[in-house]
Amino acid sequence: MASVYEREFEFKKTDFEFIRDLVGERTGIVLSDHKIDMVYGRLSRRLRQLGIQKFADYLAKLQGDDNELIEFTNALTTNLTSFFREPHHFEFLKGKAIPSLLKNRANKRLRLWSAGCSTGEEPYTIAMTVKESMGVTSATDVKILATDLDSNVVARAKAGIYNMDKVNGVDKSRQQKYFRRGRAENDGQMKVSPDLQDMITFKQLNLMHDWPMQGPFDIIFCRNVVIYFNKDTQRELFDRYANLLADDGYLFVGHSESLHKVTNRFQLIGKTIYRKSGGNE
Repeated sequence: MASVYEREFEFKKTDFEFIRDLVGERTGIVLSDHKIDMVYGRLSRRLRQLGIQKFADYLAKLQGDDNELIEFTNALTTNLTSFFREPHHFEFLKGKAIPSLLKNRANKRLRLWSAGCSTGEEPYTIAMTVKESMGVTSATDVKILATDLDSNVVARAKAGIYNMDKVNGVDKSRQQKYFRRGRAENDGQMKVSPDLQDMITFKQLNLMHDWPMQGPFDIIFCRNVVIYFNKDTQRELFDRYANLLADDGYLFVGHSESLHKVTNRFQLIGKTIYRKSGGNE
């Protein structure tokens, strides 16, 4: 007989196994047994909101409710980020990657992708860095695509509104240049400036599904995403990234991620910084 976890809601091992298989099928994310408590905690909030008493009833609802499938996926998606997280990436982007790419871009055209953008701190940081590196004017052609599996955080990212504690880590000169302080009922919040927002297109995207964009991209950020995937899924994903990258394009991954023994289509050129094999360093 399946064991029951003694909690607020009835939660059987078979319930977790169903969730694990559904998440793997929809997202490619691998949920090991030590994630049981995390899964229970995050989905319990949905059960309370819906007035459902048992996980078995919630899982039955999932099988016929596409909107709830979206909420289910959003609830299990981890979104931890900050402005200028892993600052060495942005130092390299500003000092080396963008200048190197522009040598081969007479039209000053750059296409960048933040894959797994969460609540937007990463793509807005990319936009700030690009502006500081190349002095974006009307003569430049820079576009940033920002995507995430979680539709809720994509909406928050697009709004570009952050509590002060999120922005306090950004140096004062950048705060003054790229953010607008809220007043009255918006006191304690900061909104990203329109010129940064205009550089970015936010879209919901499941990396395991078809990608509508054609590329080529010059730079792809995919940080702290593949740690949730098994090796076969990682190989497929990095192969698809390589297919979309320009021959001299760059790929940035998370601090705990590596392409070693996963793909040979990229060359490691810095700490968690790769260039597509065949590009000139």
